[in-house]
Amino acid sequence: MSEIPEKASGGVVWQSSPPGSIYDYIRVASFSIGPDGLVEQWSRRAVDLFGVTAEEARGKDPVEAFMPADLRERGHRRVREILDGKEWTGLVPFRIPGDDRPHGIAEMYVMPSETQTGERAALCIVVDVRALRRIETDLAASQAIFGQSPFGFLLFGTDLTVKRANRRFATVFGGSADDHRGRTVHDYLNLPEADRMTAALRSVLETGESVTDFEIVGAAPGSRDRRHWSINLYRVHSGSGRPIGVAGLGIDVTRRHDAAREAASARRNLALLNEAGARIGNSLDLEATARELLDVAVPGFCDLASVDLYQGLLTGDEAPPGRWGSSHDVGYGAGSAELRRVAFASAVSDTPRRTEDSHGPAGSCCGPEPIEVGAVHRYPFNSPCAGALRTGRLRTVPGLDGELVQTTLVVPMVAHDTVVGLVQFSRTKGSESFGERDRALAVELAARAAVCIDNARLYRREHERALILQRSLLPPGDPEAAGLDIACRYLPGTAATEVGGDWFDVIELPGHRTALVIGDVMGRGLRAAVAMGELRTAVRTLAQLDLEPAEVLSHLDEIARGLGAPIGAQQSRGHKSRGPELSEVYLATCVYAVYDPVTRRCTFANAGHLPPVLVEPGEEALLLDVPPGMPLGVGGEPFEEVEVELPEGALLALYTDGLVESRDHPLDEGLSAFRRALTDPARPLEDVCDRVLTSLETGHGEDDIALLMARIQGLPSEAVGDWRLPREPRSVGRARELTRTQLKAWDLEPLVDTVELLVSELVTNALRYGEGEIRLRLLRDRTLVCEVWDAGLVQPRRRRAKDTDEGGRGLQLVGLLSSSWGSRRTPRGKTVWFELALPDGEGAAEPTVEQLLSMF
Repeated sequence: MSEIPEKASGGVVWQSSPPGSIYDYIRVASFSIGPDGLVEQWSRRAVDLFGVTAEEARGKDPVEAFMPADLRERGHRRVREILDGKEWTGLVPFRIPGDDRPHGIAEMYVMPSETQTGERAALCIVVDVRALRRIETDLAASQAIFGQSPFGFLLFGTDLTVKRANRRFATVFGGSADDHRGRTVHDYLNLPEADRMTAALRSVLETGESVTDFEIVGAAPGSRDRRHWSINLYRVHSGSGRPIGVAGLGIDVTRRHDAAREAASARRNLALLNEAGARIGNSLDLEATARELLDVAVPGFCDLASVDLYQGLLTGDEAPPGRWGSSHDVGYGAGSAELRRVAFASAVSDTPRRTEDSHGPAGSCCGPEPIEVGAVHRYPFNSPCAGALRTGRLRTVPGLDGELVQTTLVVPMVAHDTVVGLVQFSRTKGSESFGERDRALAVELAARAAVCIDNARLYRREHERALILQRSLLPPGDPEAAGLDIACRYLPGTAATEVGGDWFDVIELPGHRTALVIGDVMGRGLRAAVAMGELRTAVRTLAQLDLEPAEVLSHLDEIARGLGAPIGAQQSRGHKSRGPELSEVYLATCVYAVYDPVTRRCTFANAGHLPPVLVEPGEEALLLDVPPGMPLGVGGEPFEEVEVELPEGALLALYTDGLVESRDHPLDEGLSAFRRALTDPARPLEDVCDRVLTSLETGHGEDDIALLMARIQGLPSEAVGDWRLPREPRSVGRARELTRTQLKAWDLEPLVDTVELLVSELVTNALRYGEGEIRLRLLRDRTLVCEVWDAGLVQPRRRRAKDTDEGGRGLQLVGLLSSSWGSRRTPRGKTVWFELALPDGEGAAEPTVEQLLSMF
């Protein structure tokens, strides 16, 4: 007898079994019948079963009180038999007194007994059949759930040992279900997992709080495969509510876990690809692109990574780095060409800068020595790295025992069937192994980076070509011009921007005049540089014709419109019309200015370009009001000219929009800053240029910058001889006399004879073929220039005279004895001129006999 519980009624009942025994479920009742067939004793369980108190039951005939009327005769007979000493067991319908309908069926066991006086009596044991049926049903349901469940089912006792296991559990862990009785979780799991499971069982048993989806990892007996089980635990109670153990339902979720891991891996890979698309290739720099690849891969994809690029690719070799699957599998493509380690990344602390290539010589991969970033190296011919470069295919290389690296993926970087380098992704011991998805992702990452690197290589090559072309077309660093002190600057855009079409030029014109040109072809790249070169050549050609600035721009506009591929030309070549919106159009802006040092007057014409800036001595910088006109290539509008007289010492600045325009501020602010930077024009011109570039912070590199500055000096009056001659024969002699006198005044006696002869020829032609008054002008600067003006419009033409002709050799003589000669139109006629170099102290060279005879 284990305990003596106290009832609510105050009575004490001896009890040897704990609450929740079988009798709590089946509700056994008892009563006794005396010799007279009436109830003598009535138990409390009988009160609960029949709903009749002991006072109400005692002294009553049980047959009459509890049996239906149609069964009472049989009931009396049975009672008499029992009182005669017979036992009886059977099912008896019973009713609640006062209710004629049967209330239930009781299973009754009646045994004879004797009173103290020896009279016969009976003891009746009654069980409600409904309670028995419920127990049978519950047992059947429990057996169906526990025994026939497709999931593993365990019942742990309060000592956390297995009390019962179902067949499914035994199928997985071996033996029969009974073999598992008395075992603990340590018999099935490794120590860490078993400790976790024990702690969970103890917590459920103590707190009563269920545990759902508790995941444990282990392996079934005889198998090395790691399995994942999801365990649900709940506490089991007796009928009275006493905890009697913990039930555990185990479900194998290995497939679900693998599917979730695959889904997570797929999501991670997609995220990495998305990140790669956003981060790789943002710059057109080869090394920066390699570093961007590793920034994406480490640690999101691997623990260690490195990138090698072909050395020839980095040095600008024109040959493709390597093609695989073709006859080019030599040299670069052989996999043993020189490479440079351009990037390395590690998510492991204190890691040497080496990956799969440092595994050592025996049974290894690519070499025993670590490779530092920036080092130029070769892979052994038979190494996996060289093999990957030759075949263009991924290689998987396992790590060696004792090494940090578990596995390395050696992936060639292939773009347009061209191998540009090699990337290695490594995972260290303890990390998850590379799967098929990972291999596919590694190839994709390498391919994306390879395309960006190849694009950067092609861009760099085009950029360098365009830059070389552009610089070759610019004037020399220190151009010279009569009456002008000139300084210029040209800053190309950074490597992140394409070469633009900015250009400037300084062109010497007859009469010591100078053409100052600045322009900007809209667009970038090699095409813009080529268009700039064509326009610059056209400007120089038109300048030699000595046309007015507005005429030069008009001709340039026609040329610019012809640079693109017109629709008619496409159709004439058999191409279908693409429509005007797809036709190629070149647009450019340009300022063309002609400066005359004698008059210090400058004539400007503008084709959509920014206005020139003029700084007069002691004054603030101002924008010249030159009508901008339309850009070259638009057509349809004439260009206007503006003539401005420039004072001595004034500063003239021509520039392109890269100097004053930026995304950081509007154009007006840039122009104002440019004007403020020119507040001290008296400083040396080179210093002024440097100050402008420094103060305007032109290092942004968004666009090319061209700056052309000129300080006005003018020709002194003593360097100019200017005379007007009447239209009469004696003017030839007068011209010779004036020329001789002026040359002697300039200490140019060695040129007197030659200049006299050529002046007489030009004045004679003016008298013979020209019109109106004749004007003779001599200009001395770095060379000597002679000009003869008249009002005639017919331009002189050099021709070969016949042997019998007495004349016609004047211009041949001019061309023979002068450095250069020519003619140009003027507003009131024409000017014929020739130019001679100043003597160097050795005297002027006389023409040879062969040169003189060539005129005949």
